[in-house]
Amino acid sequence: MLEVHPKHQRLFIGIPKEMSLQENRVALVPHSVSTLTAHGHRVVVEAGAGERTKFTDHDYSEAGAEIAHTREAVFQADVLLKVAPPTLDEIELMRPNQVVISPIHLPLINQDYIVKLQKKRVIALAMEYIRDDDTGMYPIVHVMSEIAGISAILMAAELLATTRGGKGVLLGGIAGVPPAKVIILGAGVVAEFATRTAIGLGAEVRIFDNNVYKLMRLQNQVGRQLHTSVINPIHLKEQLLTADVAIGAIHSRQGRTPVVVSEDIVQRMKPGSVIVDISIDQGGCFETSTATTHEKPTFEKHGIIHYCVPNIASRVAGTASDAISNILTSLLLKAEAGGILPLITSHEGLRNGVYTYKGCLTNAYLGERFELKSTSLDLLITSDY
Repeated sequence: MLEVHPKHQRLFIGIPKEMSLQENRVALVPHSVSTLTAHGHRVVVEAGAGERTKFTDHDYSEAGAEIAHTREAVFQADVLLKVAPPTLDEIELMRPNQVVISPIHLPLINQDYIVKLQKKRVIALAMEYIRDDDTGMYPIVHVMSEIAGISAILMAAELLATTRGGKGVLLGGIAGVPPAKVIILGAGVVAEFATRTAIGLGAEVRIFDNNVYKLMRLQNQVGRQLHTSVINPIHLKEQLLTADVAIGAIHSRQGRTPVVVSEDIVQRMKPGSVIVDISIDQGGCFETSTATTHEKPTFEKHGIIHYCVPNIASRVAGTASDAISNILTSLLLKAEAGGILPLITSHEGLRNGVYTYKGCLTNAYLGERFELKSTSLDLLITSDY
């Protein structure tokens, strides 16, 4: 008997231009487009989609992409890739059974947003919840966390300067002058790269997380003894009241990040201190945090400078776009054996990212938050819905 190979499935992929002024990244860079088109897939890129990352339409055309001059042409694609959540206008252009892979920023969506996606009967996947079956890792979260951790410390160092309203403290200190004190909440990938960067600049770093094994892993990864602690409210409060910088780096596997620092504690922190809440993507872990934009990234509350930009990685759009593009490309190449829908069915980690499926809300947290009925995706798939 001869082995029967599955028929090659040609994908139709669309890359819209991000209309949000604060989003500078693009989902696929030209070298990834070249890889996909070489495998026989069709890629349509909206004119100007890569201009903020310094990729021209000519670059995409040379890589084998079709350049579309209308958004409607891009939204004819079977698979849409976006690095910003779809806007309400973009949802209107979608059609049933279309697959949309994009982030989902919890602080910026509401019940009407979810209902509109349901009415369009699209299959929407949240990038940050896509999991790798082999390692259990969230690949896009991981690479964006690396960027966010480094960027958070560099931004905090800048905001501490007198000209930016800070205390005028040099993060690393100098001979005879003690360094700034940095508190990091969370011991995941963001914390690891924030710790590496802060230590490299000479700051005093203290890390808090309720998962002792994460604290142990972070110490092993950094390769030195660190001041670590579980989130003991009394000890954490003592440290925050004398901190110069506080970094919120707690990630929730599903749903909202828990608030671990109350407004009362923020109010008692040293004036001119800096809070960088990277967890704002999932609601934030400081009670005083409110989402900001790259145009107006900071606000001051109780004398404390807050930096709460949801897509902090967009500050370095070139690096971030390359990282996202590499992950999405490898994912799409897996789909060529049978198509994107069979891949979702067979790939447990990919199913974990689905939050609306053909008119049904499949994310239990979103259902609870917006008082909408949610249905198990596994149940819908097994019933051939």
